[in-house]
Amino acid sequence: MEKVQIGIIGGSGLYQMEGLSDLRELSVETPFGMPSDNFILGTLEGSRVAFLARHGRGHRLMPGELPFRANIYAMKLLGVQWIISASAVGSLQEQYAPTDIVIPDQFFDRTRGRISTFFGDGIVAHITFAHPVCSDLSEVLAAAGESSGVKIHRGGTYLCMEGPAFSTLAESKLYRSWGMDVIGMTNLQEAKLAREAEVCYATLALVTDYDCWHPDHDAVTVDLVIEYLNKNSVNAQKIIREAVRQLGQSDRKCQHDSALKNAILTHRGAISQEAKYRLRAIIGKYVGD
Repeated sequence: MEKVQIGIIGGSGLYQMEGLSDLRELSVETPFGMPSDNFILGTLEGSRVAFLARHGRGHRLMPGELPFRANIYAMKLLGVQWIISASAVGSLQEQYAPTDIVIPDQFFDRTRGRISTFFGDGIVAHITFAHPVCSDLSEVLAAAGESSGVKIHRGGTYLCMEGPAFSTLAESKLYRSWGMDVIGMTNLQEAKLAREAEVCYATLALVTDYDCWHPDHDAVTVDLVIEYLNKNSVNAQKIIREAVRQLGQSDRKCQHDSALKNAILTHRGAISQEAKYRLRAIIGKYVGD
């Protein structure tokens, strides 16, 4: 299987990555089922990258239906060290306007019943998650945004809601009072699983609207939101291209490649062969065959 170091997950409005050359489509099977779609492998700014449409081509999968574990495990199988995630979000604060991009450094979980760990079924691990994104990768994305002329906000909290319906007005006002910055439906699970897989992860949160709290909310039309999505897609691709160029010239210096070093609590002798095989891509260096 071809190995790549940079993974890109495209969300609403970003279903493909322009500028890829030497394209190859690849189906990757994992112990957790099939990912959202086949991966598109290609060369971007001199580096091989793996692109995945989060919701599948044609936007077939709801947020609660996404095979999060399969998506991230497949990235690990491909050798990915950095995951750049692009995701459409609503703004919960006045300063984050439609078509702005936020690079959050925190998450708040309001989902229900989603599986967001590779562990269980005979093996226990507790990762540290106080700082849920890779600050080094976030810094690269912020610098890429500034050099691309896109309005970037570094930092902030992404509230991950269940969906698929958007917030009620009462919920939106409550989230604002909590100090949340943007709201989306997908990135929290990706971030947790990427940390367990020892892969660096950061989000480009692409603002499309002000959620329902804003007094002008009713004036926002579907056509306008689609227009913002299209603009965000163009801006995100500019940032990703520049970020890939920078990442292709650097090595990982953060500690996320050893996130599991002290996280696995299960006695090595008590871990079944089935569990070792199932999680071999992420725990193999710690528990052996």
